[in-house]
Amino acid sequence: MLFIKNWKKYVTVFFERADIFLLVVCLICACISVYAVRHTTASMQAAEVAGISSVKMTAVQVLSVFLGIGAFALFTVIDPELLGRQWRIMLLLIGALLVALMIFGQDDGTGNKSWIRFLGIGIQPSEIIKIIYIVISAYQMTDLKRRSDISAPWSVLQMLSLLGVVFVGLMIVSSDLGNAVILVAIFAVMFFFLGVKLYWFAIGAAGIAAVIPLLWRYVLKDYQKQRLLAPYDESIDPTGWDKRWQTVQSKATLASGRLTGVEEGHTTTIFTGKHTDFIFSSIGEMWGMIGTLIVIVLLTVIIIHCFRSGLHATNTYDMLLCTGIGAAITFQTLINIGMCIGITPVIGIALPFFSYGGSSMVTLFGAMGLISGVKFKLKPQHYTLA
Repeated sequence: MLFIKNWKKYVTVFFERADIFLLVVCLICACISVYAVRHTTASMQAAEVAGISSVKMTAVQVLSVFLGIGAFALFTVIDPELLGRQWRIMLLLIGALLVALMIFGQDDGTGNKSWIRFLGIGIQPSEIIKIIYIVISAYQMTDLKRRSDISAPWSVLQMLSLLGVVFVGLMIVSSDLGNAVILVAIFAVMFFFLGVKLYWFAIGAAGIAAVIPLLWRYVLKDYQKQRLLAPYDESIDPTGWDKRWQTVQSKATLASGRLTGVEEGHTTTIFTGKHTDFIFSSIGEMWGMIGTLIVIVLLTVIIIHCFRSGLHATNTYDMLLCTGIGAAITFQTLINIGMCIGITPVIGIALPFFSYGGSSMVTLFGAMGLISGVKFKLKPQHYTLA
């Protein structure tokens, strides 16, 4: 009742203190996403490929944007540090999401058990898990920095243990190699900004080099191996009708757009993923190279803003939170665009703010709310973490 009575006051305060610039840039991306999803799935053929009507997909994307705006506002007014203090609850939430994925998860023919579907609505837990991991990891790293030497073996082991639990859980339950790789990239960036001694990165690189053969032999499935090698070895699929099908069609779609895009109704290719992982190619077909450059510029602005907010934060936790989110968006963008142009493997990574998917859209807006919350919160002169 108090909020309803004073809603004008709260709205005024929000617009005075929230990161409106960031919200506007994200909304521009979201509007392009809605238009691109509608355009890409408009034909009956495209809708049949997607397995769902174009109108419904567009409605889901629009609804996701509105829910995302609400998530942005909510996490703007919540002190990000309060979330970190609830790390035990959030760790249990990760466990609950993985258990739900194990029981109810579907792979949608991709080989990755990444979706939970009910009443025609799909939720992708890995998108939520990534942001929760960033929050927990930022709190853990900050606490370790306050209490001990962050470069000490015991400190590094604790940080690696958290990453290992989430990484292994995600791989065992869903075989989602793409998002598991993003988790490692997020950890590496946060680890660097934490100020850990550089020799740990050399040790980490050596460790990864040692582990890769074991993962290749005992963990990765045959289809995953072929998917990883396909962009660099055409002999895996010389005709381009199997493992390289999406990449070949994606490159053809991009090329068809040329500088300014094709005319309405002149779509040249229809393949699974044009509205999801390959939305970048669809935008290139729709608006040409100009459209793809707009997408790249918008995402670059968001990424720079995340890292800039982190570097200007007044405490370690906020800094790690911002840089972790910035790292997630950076690597997702690089891998997704690489997938579309055929220089990285097709491993199921969505293009932030553009690919179809309610879970991704709402989660990303919520993450941007955390970035905004760093600006919104009252900043102490000296940072202490109890």
